[in-house]
Amino acid sequence: MADRLSISFRLLSPAGLALLLSSALSVQAADLARVTSPDGALAVIVQSQHEGRLSYRVERNGDPVIAPSRLGMLLGDGRLERNIALTAQSQRSVDETWEQPWGERRLTRNHYNELRTRFSEKPGAGRDYARQFEVVFRVHNDGVGFRYEFPQQAAMEQVTVQAELTEFALAHPATAWWIPAFEWNREEYLYHQTPLKEVGTAQTPLTLRSDNGLHISLHEAALVDYAGMNLARGDGDVLHAALTPSGNGAPVQRSLPFHTPWRTITIGETAAELAESSLILNLNEPNALGDVSWFTPAKYVGVWWSLHLETETWGTGPRHGATTANTRRYIDFAAANGFRGVLVEGWNTGWDGDWFANGQAFDFTRATADFDLPALARYGAARGVHLIGHHETACAVSHYERQLPAALELYARNGVDVIKTGYVCDAGDIQRQDRAGGPILREWHEGQWMSNHHLRVVRQAAEKHIAINAHEPIKDTGLRRTYPNWVSREGARGMEFNAWGNPPNPPGHEATLVFTRMLAGPMDYTPGIVSLKGRNGLPLRSTLAKQLALYVVLYSPIQMVADLPEHYAQHPDAFQFIKDVAVDWEQSHVLNGEIGQYVTFARKVRGGEEWFLGSVGSEQPQTLDVPLSFLDPGRRYRAQIYRDGDGAHWETAPFAFATETREVRSGDPLRIALAAGGGMAVRFVPLD
Repeated sequence: MADRLSISFRLLSPAGLALLLSSALSVQAADLARVTSPDGALAVIVQSQHEGRLSYRVERNGDPVIAPSRLGMLLGDGRLERNIALTAQSQRSVDETWEQPWGERRLTRNHYNELRTRFSEKPGAGRDYARQFEVVFRVHNDGVGFRYEFPQQAAMEQVTVQAELTEFALAHPATAWWIPAFEWNREEYLYHQTPLKEVGTAQTPLTLRSDNGLHISLHEAALVDYAGMNLARGDGDVLHAALTPSGNGAPVQRSLPFHTPWRTITIGETAAELAESSLILNLNEPNALGDVSWFTPAKYVGVWWSLHLETETWGTGPRHGATTANTRRYIDFAAANGFRGVLVEGWNTGWDGDWFANGQAFDFTRATADFDLPALARYGAARGVHLIGHHETACAVSHYERQLPAALELYARNGVDVIKTGYVCDAGDIQRQDRAGGPILREWHEGQWMSNHHLRVVRQAAEKHIAINAHEPIKDTGLRRTYPNWVSREGARGMEFNAWGNPPNPPGHEATLVFTRMLAGPMDYTPGIVSLKGRNGLPLRSTLAKQLALYVVLYSPIQMVADLPEHYAQHPDAFQFIKDVAVDWEQSHVLNGEIGQYVTFARKVRGGEEWFLGSVGSEQPQTLDVPLSFLDPGRRYRAQIYRDGDGAHWETAPFAFATETREVRSGDPLRIALAAGGGMAVRFVPLD
């Protein structure tokens, strides 16, 4: 009999074996509750398994997506996993449309069915009380979010979360795009493309394409007062939640009542559907700030790329970049070309010497002797240009917080309404000092303490009508919906790696970011390096046309025109598109895409009638045909096309570049020919 069973199992495909094992588990499990998406395609089923253990599974059109996966927690007073009984359940439906003050689209539909399940644990393990908690599921047409909620209850005033027992058991073998967690360089790694079985411990979002073609992204939404979640692979294709550690005990310490962030599963037939999803935003709370019209989406220039080229320095001296004269030059350049902002890094004291290891030296209220902040603010204001502030902490975070009120007041007084913050240090080396002169604890960038720090900065900045663009940040989990002054962040390998060259970003990097990091939210990638050169002449793995397309493909409400002014003067045709392209959108559509290979976006200007298209590729030349069905029917448009020229190639002919103009209508075909490392950018101007 055993031999016959072995033969039968060997004859099954991996998917068939997964289905058989899932069915076998279901024999021992009892379904407790079920909820479906509004369109009926997705279903979440909550189960009770052996010894009263909780699990959930996700199906799509009756086929398993997430096989039975464990729910539970390891708390300071013991495991919350066994002998758990369902005591109540309820459902509700929500269908609303809300407006983003800025974003990839103005209107977002939030349509879901919610299941709220309440559980009670039998007393035991030395406790004379029964712990109670809830698990809430929201099922949208594009995915699932669920979280744990702990109501106020006797004998449980505070909770320490040692670990989450949450699992994501993929029902089918899959390919994964992922970066490692708990490594020194935070999120700044190239993405691995491996079978799921080769994933170690990964950061989220983690993107998967199952063998049946389904695309899945695992992430979290509304990370507030909690440790960031990573994913550690266990047996087979099971991923376990792995919370970021704390420097002061358990990863999470909370008072009741509280809830965890949402654990999210975005699901799409195609990679493009993942990039179109609004699941992460919809799982966040509405705008808590009220009117934020004081923030203006815009492009900016600045003293930045020269620092990475090492032609100028952050520290004072003969090559200091942040001087009054140099900043005036950038203000003049911004004003002449319609750019609103000028970023200046290295303006304050503390950059001299080894600042990386000495963030305690930074003073965020005192400029260097050769930088006149009030005078430059006045000079810019007279020309319609605002300074963008810079607060690099070098991870001396408590030192920064003590200066924050005065630093924000200084900027507000001088009309600085956006700040780029920075947290440059090795992961796990954040300096936390709960009282001046007290011991220094070491925290991770995505731990609970840093989750709270970032919100302290964002909230205090909002009081002064200042927006925040965080670099070396905590991951994006959609909190820009609740705090719309948290406008962008880094959190991946950006353009500066092309200056350093260790190695430069590969040609398919941006087409990977769209379907991985960018699923979390906007990124300050700092595009537009038209010189196509990094430090010491190191070539970028990009054509000129691709640098233009990035302004449409990689979304941020603040986009840097990152190259040096003199380089734009050498490429006036390409620079014209950078001057024309918008940064705030009425609509956004992903026209096509494959992870790491290519992607094409079309976006309509908010408050206007123009459309823009951007398409980027990878190492291999590609030809894509797209219909212009996104254009308004019945209208004629002038298509201003910026494309790779004949023979273009990132390595051998990166400056092969062509422009052309034609008249088009909705539904007309557009052929996009992408060179190796190439791109295409188009501006559609209505003629009617």
